[in-house]
Amino acid sequence: MKAHFSFAPATGIGSLPGGDAREAARTATGSFEDFPFLPELPARGPGADMIGRTAGMLVEVYARVEPSGWRIGDRPGRDTRRARSWLGEDLDALEEFTQGYEGQLKVQAVGPWTLAANLELKNGEVALSDPGARRDLAASLAEGLRLHLEEVQRRVPGAQTVLQLDEPALIDVLRGHVRTASGYRTHRAVDRQVIEDTLRDVIGVHGGGPVVVHSCAPDVPFALLRRAGVAAISLDFSLLTERDDDAIGETVEGGTRLFAGVVPGTDGPLSDPAGSVMGVRSLWRRLGLSPGLLAEAVTVTPSCGLAGASPGYAREALAHCARAARSLADNPE
Repeated sequence: MKAHFSFAPATGIGSLPGGDAREAARTATGSFEDFPFLPELPARGPGADMIGRTAGMLVEVYARVEPSGWRIGDRPGRDTRRARSWLGEDLDALEEFTQGYEGQLKVQAVGPWTLAANLELKNGEVALSDPGARRDLAASLAEGLRLHLEEVQRRVPGAQTVLQLDEPALIDVLRGHVRTASGYRTHRAVDRQVIEDTLRDVIGVHGGGPVVVHSCAPDVPFALLRRAGVAAISLDFSLLTERDDDAIGETVEGGTRLFAGVVPGTDGPLSDPAGSVMGVRSLWRRLGLSPGLLAEAVTVTPSCGLAGASPGYAREALAHCARAARSLADNPE
């Protein structure tokens, strides 16, 4: 049976604007005193992007940048070294700003299916096209994540590490919408059971620790993710429709937490904090769930990463998440 975890009321998704690791760590730790996260800074270039960063964590699988994207190669090259170097810089900065910290700390990596849908084999097709390559990639990712989690724990010994797997391509993989290299066809849909089993294996590397799957795409496969053993599902709240109501009700009642992305990820006017979580409150009423459950069941986040925002807006959006979560706890009705 899946363990139930209690999560802090608000956190970020992962990416922030700019290229200064110390500034990003200061923002990520200063915004959430009880649930900071390890920032990602894709503006630095290839190797700091989500696919390159995770490719740098792989064990005995190496990738390099080609004009078409990231491609698996035979040996670690400049791109792998750059990805690992930036991750090291980010960990150094995080360690500096979490001295003596005890509490939840979130780290992010790309999940096995989005990685397989984006990382190319030598023939130019993505790893998704080859069941053997997919299995090897998932095993390499699992081992890389295990080492990464150990490293984070060593640097921040008081932390309860939360692993977030980013799976924006999961729906496309399930539906057979991932395009071939030519662009004229799509790769056939992967069997749901295979998808679930692979996710369960990768989730298992956290040794019973909490794992969140983040998807900022519509039609999140709630039941599949719950069966795979996630502790929480992170989503863009604005993409939910009433079609999702039953699945969300079952998710919440089954003890899986919702990371509700209610604060826009790009610059724009922010409503008052209570207004940002109004949709969450009305969803609760529609589902007939107890308002008292809200603070236990929902963590407030931005709708997606903040890499495309201005630095000022990114800081304001994270502070706004913390205020919106307080409003939800203080006034669940």
